[in-house]
Amino acid sequence: MIVRRAIGVGVGIATEQEIDTLNILEATRTAMRRAVDALAAAPDCLLTDAMELPGLDIPLRAIIKGDALSRSIAAASIVAKVTRDRLMADYHRTYPQYNFLSHKGYGTEEHLQRLAEYGPCSIHRRTFAPVAAVLAGRVS
Repeated sequence: MIVRRAIGVGVGIATEQEIDTLNILEATRTAMRRAVDALAAAPDCLLTDAMELPGLDIPLRAIIKGDALSRSIAAASIVAKVTRDRLMADYHRTYPQYNFLSHKGYGTEEHLQRLAEYGPCSIHRRTFAPVAAVLAGRVS
């Protein structure tokens, strides 16, 4: 419903390698810039959920708790969550042993157990502490 009713929707993704290289904050900003670039028409203004995005030529208002105060920010949060869930479902088909369909890649007990059992796969962020621990042999 959101995608059909919105004037425009842009989605941006940062890879696990970018997150490891840049850090989570800068990778998030990279993904946000990609989402803006993916819009068919340039927006007049951007509203974000508390996130500043330096270097854009578009006015931006970072609103603390923006997803509770702005329908457009809330809608963007939903689009991002649905996109991520679909991506994790795709990863589940490629790496079924991790059961990404269940925990969506979050650091749940199940995910950590499977990580310890199978080791990290190519989509695991190497800088994520549990993955780094497995790679360093600190998890049995």
